[in-house]
Amino acid sequence: MVLRGRERGTSEVRLNEELGGFDTPSAPVRARMSEDVRRALRDAYDRQVKDRDARPPPDWETLERDGFLNLLEQEEKHVLLELGAATGSDAAVFKAHRFDVLCIDLSPEMVRRCQAKGLVALVMDVADLRFPPNSFDAVYAMNCLVHVLKAQLPEVLAGISRVLKPDGLFYLGLYGGRDFEGIWDGDSYEPKRFFSHYPDEDLRGVVVKFFDVHSFRRIPHGWNGLHFQSLVLRRRRPAARGD
Repeated sequence: MVLRGRERGTSEVRLNEELGGFDTPSAPVRARMSEDVRRALRDAYDRQVKDRDARPPPDWETLERDGFLNLLEQEEKHVLLELGAATGSDAAVFKAHRFDVLCIDLSPEMVRRCQAKGLVALVMDVADLRFPPNSFDAVYAMNCLVHVLKAQLPEVLAGISRVLKPDGLFYLGLYGGRDFEGIWDGDSYEPKRFFSHYPDEDLRGVVVKFFDVHSFRRIPHGWNGLHFQSLVLRRRRPAARGD
C-alpha cells in the first residue's frame, strides 16, 4: 500500500493503518550490511539511547534540519521517511510542523524511544526498505549512511530513489572529506562502529547516478581531517520515451 498525500496533521492511527502493507519486501533485496557490521551497530546504538536522547544537537545540525524542513514546506511535500532516526529528536520537529513522519532505525532501543515520543517507528535496515515504490515525498538521512559499506552504497541509494515519489527530495548528511572505510579505533562507542568516508568528488560521483544535485555544501565541522557533507538531492523524473 502506498502512502498518499493527505492533509497535513494526519494522525498516527491513519499512518499506522497504511503501514499494514509494509510487511513484505516489494522488490528483491540485493544490498545488505554484513551481519557482523549490523550486529555491532545495533548493539552500540542500543547502549547509547539514554545519552543520545539527553544530548541536544549542535546548532549547525539544527540549521541543516530546519533548512530542509523549510524547503519541504515550500514545495508542499508532506510525507517523510527518516533513515537512522535515533531517538527521534528531528522526527519530532517534523511532526510538530504537521508532516506525516515514519522513522526507521537498526536499533530496537532507538525505535522504542521514538515510539515512546508518539512517533511511528520501525526496526529496519536502510539496505532493505520494505516499502512500495513512490511511497514518500521526501527522505531524510542525517549522518546514518556513514555506516554503509562502500560497495553497497549504490544499491542503498537506488532503494531510496525507488521509494521516493518522482521529483521527491532526499537530504543526505555525512562526515567525509577523506577516503576511509573500516572500524574506527578511536570510537568511544562499544562495540566500535564501522564508518565509510568519501572525498567530496567521490561522493558526488556516486549520488549523481541516482539523483540530481539540488545543493552540495561543505560544513567545517568534523575531526581528523573530516568535514560535514550536506547534500539535498532530487529524484529524477523518468525520462520520456524517445528522449
